[in-house]
Amino acid sequence: MSNLTLKTLFADTIREKAEGYIVEEIFSRYSTIPALLNVSESDLLLIPGIGPAKARTIVASLQFAKELSKPQLSPQIIRSPQDAYDYLKDDFMYEQREHFIVIFLNTKNGIVGREVISIGSLSAAIVHPREVMKASIRRSAASIILAHQHPSGDPTPSPEDIQLTKRLVEAGEVCGISVLDHVIVGHHRYVSMKEQGLI
Repeated sequence: MSNLTLKTLFADTIREKAEGYIVEEIFSRYSTIPALLNVSESDLLLIPGIGPAKARTIVASLQFAKELSKPQLSPQIIRSPQDAYDYLKDDFMYEQREHFIVIFLNTKNGIVGREVISIGSLSAAIVHPREVMKASIRRSAASIILAHQHPSGDPTPSPEDIQLTKRLVEAGEVCGISVLDHVIVGHHRYVSMKEQGLI
């Protein structure tokens, strides 16, 4: 898709002229697709002519575009860390902050849902075992797979990742929910903490 076509579609969505100041300014400040898809309402409010309502409309349309770009078909059964990675990699593709996601599974490792538990900074997401287990119980999950991405691109588990995983495994044992793996996603690659012998 050409930049001109993208501008036109974007302008039509937010009811602005493609050659108008607001659209030109947004595309000037956020010149790549990842930058554009991660723009926040507070960022947009710095642009003259954009008020709170317009900022909300723009962010909502960008989030909708992000959802539409994800494949509609995804694996229903998780048989390996690769399956988990394939299922989640598009969720992490354009994210510039660390997202911690849980995949909820039934007794046959069928996916019953997923949820973003925490959104952190460029280098860390604060996750409490209580929130993970509460979400898992709410989904009646028999087991779960943890996942988060490293915006740096290097999926090597940090000491904090290892410590958090141990706490979540222990919490899962108390609640009767098995933590099958913790998949850390980098740029086009991942690390399975189960495969690394860390679970």
